[in-house]
Amino acid sequence: MAATAADSVKQPLLHDGNDAAMARREKTKASPAAARRFRHCRSALSSAIARETRAPWVENLKQKGGKISAAPPKDLFAEERPSFRLVGVLLLAYLLAGTTAFYLAMDHMSGDLTGSRVLDALYFSVVTMTTVGYGDIVPASDAAKLLACAFAFAGVALVGAFLSKAADYLVEKQEALLFHHKAMREMEANKTRYKLYTATVLLALVLVSGMTFLVMEEGMRPVDAFYCVCATVTTLGYGDRSFSSAAGRAFASVWITVSTLVVALFFLYAAELGAERRQRALARWVLTRRTTSTDLEAADLDGDRSVSATEFALFKLKEMGKISQQDVAELLDAFDALDADHSGRLTPQDLLAVALPTAG
Repeated sequence: MAATAADSVKQPLLHDGNDAAMARREKTKASPAAARRFRHCRSALSSAIARETRAPWVENLKQKGGKISAAPPKDLFAEERPSFRLVGVLLLAYLLAGTTAFYLAMDHMSGDLTGSRVLDALYFSVVTMTTVGYGDIVPASDAAKLLACAFAFAGVALVGAFLSKAADYLVEKQEALLFHHKAMREMEANKTRYKLYTATVLLALVLVSGMTFLVMEEGMRPVDAFYCVCATVTTLGYGDRSFSSAAGRAFASVWITVSTLVVALFFLYAAELGAERRQRALARWVLTRRTTSTDLEAADLDGDRSVSATEFALFKLKEMGKISQQDVAELLDAFDALDADHSGRLTPQDLLAVALPTAG
């Protein structure tokens, strides 16, 4: 009975495996170094890929006597996603262009003007970009209305670029959480929590500074000041309370921009922390739940009735929602396209064989 139990332990996870599949599995087991390399592998950065692939390309082209004109692979998506630095440059460009345009069109504006064309133009540009829209300064002519419409759409596009970058940031953080070591994940979680605490403190300072200025300089009651501050930072801008003095317009031009960004960062970090907690809970459930025979059948990608470490990892990634079956199928098709000698393994010679026709 003991011998029978011992023999059953040595059986593959799914029975009736063919001899070739068993031979491949035994070969993998016999190479602990390869297993360690797989266990610690990580996605290569585009810069590392470029460094590693440029040398074979250059050597190949030199042997053919051609000019070195082929460029290494690039990160196609890096150029499409706006960076926070680019968003900042666009913000400054928007404010400069808006201030200049509305300075020249100030004779076509009506409302509660302070007499300073530059200040009123900057103030109107800020409340337009942040979609606050108090209504204390409005365009009066057809030309000014069309100009305001153009800057309103440009301001919304700028805010959209910021939100797009924020969404990319969230996605990248979620991807990093999956592949980081447990200790690194805990550090990331603590970092996000501290960032949320910092954003909360900054939001409180923004609210207090705005209320203090409105009470001290604009002469509002504390309740009205709080009402105006909340309507501003949430970009509601009812218009019954606003900054009317010259000093108030100067303060508002900076304060509205900063407060809008602080509120956006506060909700960004709050969403990030919530997403990280949900991701950790899902990963913990996936890794700790009992594996069944049905799971093994679903994880068996090559149909050899046994599940390798790679197949098990892919199955768990699909359970975590990180990849789908369609993603796996497309990646296997890409592998087959690169496997020039059809050996089931990729080598530098395979990459050169695939690149040679395009380099010639």
